[in-house]
Amino acid sequence: MQHARFAAALISIGFIVFGAGMASGQPYPNKPIRIVTAAPGGNNDVSARIIAQGISGPLGQPMIVDNRPNGVIPGEIVSRAAPDGYTLLVYNNGFWLGPLLLKSPYDPVRDFLPVALTDSTPSIIVVHPSLAANSVKELIALAKAKPGELNYATTGGGSSSYLAGELFKSLSGVNIVNISYKGVGLALTDLIAGRVQLMIPPSTATAPHVKSGKLKALAVTSAEPSPFYPGLPTAAAAGLPGYEMVSRTGVFAPAKTPAAIIKRLNQELARFLQGAEAKQKFFNVGVETVGSSPEQFAAIIKSEINLFAKVIRDTRIKPE
Repeated sequence: MQHARFAAALISIGFIVFGAGMASGQPYPNKPIRIVTAAPGGNNDVSARIIAQGISGPLGQPMIVDNRPNGVIPGEIVSRAAPDGYTLLVYNNGFWLGPLLLKSPYDPVRDFLPVALTDSTPSIIVVHPSLAANSVKELIALAKAKPGELNYATTGGGSSSYLAGELFKSLSGVNIVNISYKGVGLALTDLIAGRVQLMIPPSTATAPHVKSGKLKALAVTSAEPSPFYPGLPTAAAAGLPGYEMVSRTGVFAPAKTPAAIIKRLNQELARFLQGAEAKQKFFNVGVETVGSSPEQFAAIIKSEINLFAKVIRDTRIKPE
């Protein structure tokens, strides 16, 4: 009787192991892939949607964009997901630089694997048209004349817009007040309405409002003038030496995701980003395609973390 039970147990275990082997042996992907990103309207959301449309066909599965509030929530969701390639994160450098300034439930290096750097765009210093400042120098002078009276919008502590704003404050020596929002759309709504006076977000979301005259652009935050905004000076050249903030966006998977899955995703992203269709779609929203290997992306992340850790120390930017 005992032998029969033992044999039955072995058969049962065999079926479990065999079933697991069949599941793991299925080609990737064999079901829809979820891309977690920030709230609608910002550069993270735009990049996620272009990527999803671009590589879902070659992968043979739908890619579903899952928008969550800006901040640590998207990263937290992906850090806790199964490392099977079916939950990915698309986010800009606020994701890996944010933990330098605020408490985070994840480590952007330890808990994630970089898949590819996909695109980059400068931020733009934008103000409400009624503000009596038509240049960076005039904005600094106005802020110094009215300490604590000007409000700048961000999408929360640790976001790229927050880092950009705090760096502006530190290098210029002005006292402006941070007003945090749960998404760039909400922040821009209040900026356009005049409830806040300025913002330094990635250019993706601001470009249409600048072109329509609803917002006034003073400078781009890249080291060199942007081809997307001819005639607009860099912040460094316009009165704030040393100021540079570029939003870089990429794709991440949870730590321990199999190397073969990372490789497949990277290959499809590389093919797409090198094509004319991707370049045009990103160009239309003021973004430049990049593309990288996972190793190159990891090196960029490490370099930026080290650089901004030093900037934060040197400029005494305080954590939120």
